[in-house]
Order: sequence, then structure tokens, then C-alpha cells
Amino acid sequence: MSKVNQTIGVLVAAAALTIGFVSPALATPPNIPSAATAKSELAGLTVATEGSMTGYSRDLFPHWITQSGTCNTREAVLKRDGTNVVTNSSCAATSGRWFSPYDGATWTAASDVDIDHIVPLAQAWRSGASSWTTPQRQAFANDMSGPQLIAVTDNVNQSKGDQDPGTWKPPLTSYYCTYAKMWVHTKYRYNLKLDSAEKAALTSMLGTC
Repeated sequence: MSKVNQTIGVLVAAAALTIGFVSPALATPPNIPSAATAKSELAGLTVATEGSMTGYSRDLFPHWITQSGTCNTREAVLKRDGTNVVTNSSCAATSGRWFSPYDGATWTAASDVDIDHIVPLAQAWRSGASSWTTPQRQAFANDMSGPQLIAVTDNVNQSKGDQDPGTWKPPLTSYYCTYAKMWVHTKYRYNLKLDSAEKAALTSMLGTC
């Protein structure tokens, strides 16, 4: 291969890496299942009336814990889901770009971004986590190995609160499929129950895949 062709090859590869790096598609949690797998997992979940909030406290789900060095879970997800993220010596993001798939907005200040628990902590409590140990709840609240955490627009996350898909869905209908797959897989992994309205909503959302 000539030096010219080698140079062209390097440039093409570099461009491909750059394009892949800035793609909003990368700003997603890991291990999102296929629609077929999510439908199978949904069928395997136990349908039951939600439990009460008695005894619930966010303090029972310790977060954000240290993930690596001085970086906690929030900072690690901001780094994972953002592009061109620059952090200071304390691991806080000082600049970057974050694409929120819930509403299609892009932000350049970390303060405009929340880390959403796909299955909210209070929702998990009502679905079975009330019987877990504190270490189990801590693992759930800081889980970066599955599709449970994602960086999104802060006020959109706040509008969601602790609601399940029966009463809240992402503003963008084009994200219904992905959101439902993440929700179902998280509940399946943690053996959490769901109510009938929640299951109906998820079935409908998976129907958009």
C-alpha cells in the first residue's frame, strides 16, 4: 500500500471514530435488550398491586457512590453519556455536550442535566425493593452495568418523578420503544413487580418497536 493510500486510510478511520463519538446514539445505557427479549421478559414479570410508601426514604438507596478514583456515579454517567466532556481534578464536568433522548434537547452545562433512574427509586420500593437490604438498594441506585441510568434534561426528569409508564412517558414518542425496553429489562433483572396499567402501557410502547 502506498503512503498516500495509508494516509487516506488513517484519515477515514479517524473520521469514522469522530463521527461515532459525537453520535447521540452513543448516549445510551449499556445492555438494552432487543424488542423480542423485552417482550419475553415483560411476559415473565409478576403483575401485582403496588405496595405502599411506608418506610420509604431516598437515604435507603445510597447514591451517588464512588465509581472510580474521585468520580461518583453521577459524574461517571455524565462522562459516559456526554461528548467532549472535560472534567476538573474533582471529576466534576466543566464542559461538554449532552443529548437528552427523552426530549431531543442538547445541553452544554452539566447543571442542566439530571441522571434519571429509569425505574425510579420510590417506584422500585413499591414494586419489591422495600424488602431488600441497603447494599442491594445501593447497587440498584448506582447500577451502570444495565440500562438503569441515563443523562437527560433536568426538568423533564423532574416531571417524571416516581411515575411508571402507566402515567408518564418520554415526550418524544420516537423513544417509547427504547424506554420500554430499558424499563422492562431493569425490572426483570431485579425481579420487581409491575401493576396492570404499567404492563399495558409497556406492551403498547413495545408495539412501537
